[in-house]
Amino acid sequence: MNFFHSKKTQKSNRPRTSQRPLFLSPPFIDASLVDGSFKKIVVLPKYVDEDEWLAVNVFEFFNYLNMFYGTVTDFCTSTNCPTMSAGPNYEPYIWTDQNQKKNTKLPAPTYIDYVMTWIQNLVNDENVFPTKAGREFPKEFSVIVKSIFKQCFRVFAHIYYQHYEQILHLREEKQFNSLFAHFISFAKEFNLLPDKKELAPLEELITYMEINGRIS
Repeated sequence: MNFFHSKKTQKSNRPRTSQRPLFLSPPFIDASLVDGSFKKIVVLPKYVDEDEWLAVNVFEFFNYLNMFYGTVTDFCTSTNCPTMSAGPNYEPYIWTDQNQKKNTKLPAPTYIDYVMTWIQNLVNDENVFPTKAGREFPKEFSVIVKSIFKQCFRVFAHIYYQHYEQILHLREEKQFNSLFAHFISFAKEFNLLPDKKELAPLEELITYMEINGRIS
């Protein structure tokens, strides 16, 4: 599907602001390229290996999300986004360095650069995402995919809360909302969603999409 025309962590449930985010306000919350559910296009096709299906979709979601972030990257600076935030009601996300076993608060552009580089390296690794005949997916592949979806969700949340105004200015809201609905539908189909605490920043949007039949 072409989404473009052209050119935390402990979280608090107590709201600190009464201002409603733009992406939850009409008419933007209803903006979509798709009239109906993504259910039919996320189910595993007949005769297709599940790991292969996961790999193909991870690659596509990653590329589309990377493209969307690229359209707002000039606004996502260390000055504008000093933390990897998903709104004022939640603590900033913490980056975990797996090599040094160290947790660090990072500016959003640095955090997202780490995420995108990490995913790109995984996708390019033949031992994780095999492309040659005779190579098998690792036994822990589904765990790796869940970790990728968790980080991608955080990028979605940051863009929705911190850069949706730019998304609107670029008239990308239909494409972005549709990508997110597709992403969540696929994650639900294959049990790839992060835990409820992770979902909290976009829980209201997800529920709205479910009620209106975009996510099933």
